[in-house]
Amino acid sequence: MAFAALPGAASAAPRHRTEFVVSEAQFDRMFPDRNAFFTYDGLVTATAAYPGFARTGSRAVRKQEAAAFLANVSHETGGLYYVVAQNKATYPVFCDATQPYGCPAGQDAYYGRGAIMLSWNFNYKAAGDALGIDLLDNPWLVETDPAVAWMTALWYWNTQTGPGTMTGHDAMVHRKGFGETIRSLNGTAECDGGNAAEMQHRVDLYVQFTRTLRTAPGHRLTC
Repeated sequence: MAFAALPGAASAAPRHRTEFVVSEAQFDRMFPDRNAFFTYDGLVTATAAYPGFARTGSRAVRKQEAAAFLANVSHETGGLYYVVAQNKATYPVFCDATQPYGCPAGQDAYYGRGAIMLSWNFNYKAAGDALGIDLLDNPWLVETDPAVAWMTALWYWNTQTGPGTMTGHDAMVHRKGFGETIRSLNGTAECDGGNAAEMQHRVDLYVQFTRTLRTAPGHRLTC
């Protein structure tokens, strides 16, 4: 299995299922037109890699974090419809040949994939190292294994600040607001007067998902 590096992940899934603040019925309502590849069980299994995700703080905070993650995921994938980036002309762009390990899977192999559209060879290398999976040599696992597709998204959410100053997880747990999660993903491309329409789409999804989870969205929704 692609997630064999997570001992007990499969056996932990039922327990995590009952603990996760998003039920399968709620997940289905959030993503009525999703690609069958993006399974609820794949998401729950992937959370074993980051047990603090949506399980830190009060129940309201846990629901807010889950809604924030899934709203950003929905924006990136067209409602979990697209498994890979659609503009193939951009695929070769995501090989940073200056990295010492290069692009062993090919110059055009590190395009966006999975729940958060992981891209760039250095991100595949870092995510693979963190998860114990060789994604540098086999980036296609992100588009063929549902758990890996979710795990790479959770890796970014929980460990990477991107162009922001904090991870998405920290932004929600420490009540810095949903807007800071947008900054960690896209920075000034959407924040600080960037693409306001794209930013607002993420916010609208977040508010919608918090309603589905029956919790308040909190403050500082924009960036």
